[in-house]
Amino acid sequence: MKVYVGIDAHTTNYTLAAMFAIDQDPINVNTYAPKISNIVSYCKDLKKRFGEDTEIITGYEAGTLGFSLRRDLEEKNIKCIVVAPSSIPGTEMNRKRRKKTDKRDAKAIAKSLLSHDYSEVHMPDKEDEAVRDYIRLREDIKQDQKRTKQRIGAFCHRHGFHYSESKYWTKKHMEWLRSLPVEGMLKETLDGYLRSLNYHTDRINELDIKINTIAETDKYRESVHKLICFKGIKTLTALALIVEIGDFTRFVKAKNFAAFLGLVSGENSSSDGQNLLGITKQGNRFLRRLLTESAQCFSRFASRTKSKELLQRQSGNTEEIIAYADKANERLRKRYQRLVLINKKPANKANTAVARELACFIWGMMTGNTHTALA
Repeated sequence: MKVYVGIDAHTTNYTLAAMFAIDQDPINVNTYAPKISNIVSYCKDLKKRFGEDTEIITGYEAGTLGFSLRRDLEEKNIKCIVVAPSSIPGTEMNRKRRKKTDKRDAKAIAKSLLSHDYSEVHMPDKEDEAVRDYIRLREDIKQDQKRTKQRIGAFCHRHGFHYSESKYWTKKHMEWLRSLPVEGMLKETLDGYLRSLNYHTDRINELDIKINTIAETDKYRESVHKLICFKGIKTLTALALIVEIGDFTRFVKAKNFAAFLGLVSGENSSSDGQNLLGITKQGNRFLRRLLTESAQCFSRFASRTKSKELLQRQSGNTEEIIAYADKANERLRKRYQRLVLINKKPANKANTAVARELACFIWGMMTGNTHTALA
């Protein structure tokens, strides 16, 4: 017999609900202090009730607790599943009904586990998780740098200073900022902003050096060197894909990988009418943004000639890998031009379509399906 335990986990409390049959209501719906011992005791009580041979399967939504709760439960020999929040039908219904409570969510998770109506979140090993968090640290500092630049721009506009000679944040622009005729408190304010910008820039450079070092370790080197054969993908994006996805073979087809990233179209059709929507934007938002940014390079590469940088990145790989990457690069270049120049699609839609196909080629590269251009 199997009993499924839904856990609505928060830093302040754990709410648990158990289900053993689809036609039965959840049982033992209770709230406990956030201690692993309380979940263990709860599972022991279920075994006393249903028998020692009962298999207990627990699950909770991916969130602030990460994978620590799952690791703690597995150390106690309790099977645990981390569930993607958007894949649980019951919790979404609770939000729509505007009657969302911890107990309702725990019941919904238990029911979802029982009916196998969920998507499991892949749990990385501890090394991949550490590298993933390090890359996310870099992303957080990049956001801080962006906000600082916005504040400097707002400061200049407020006080009537407008720069129009060349692009922003170049060496010439920075010299212009330092030479602004401000005095007193305004001078101190501007200097404070510039010191903050320099700090964030230096930190990003330090993190990039460390990320490049990590990418050259034995665990990641081969996979990283494969991915950087594509235009628009450099070490940061390649390493982020590897540590965030982990095992690419868990996706049966390339379209499943693209759907995981939220790069496929939604649909709201009924009867004979077909109504396609924008991309679903579900799954890993960070990777979706990285691939969308990578796809932008195909709007700038009108020539078939490889750049020196790309040739250097591709060196050391097998002929098969390079040929596959070149085939992908050429197809995506033509794809973007056809969408924009012939089909008259907006640039952002064309870029998203190219990002989806790029994701498919990445899946082919990482699963060894280099004999197909697009699955």
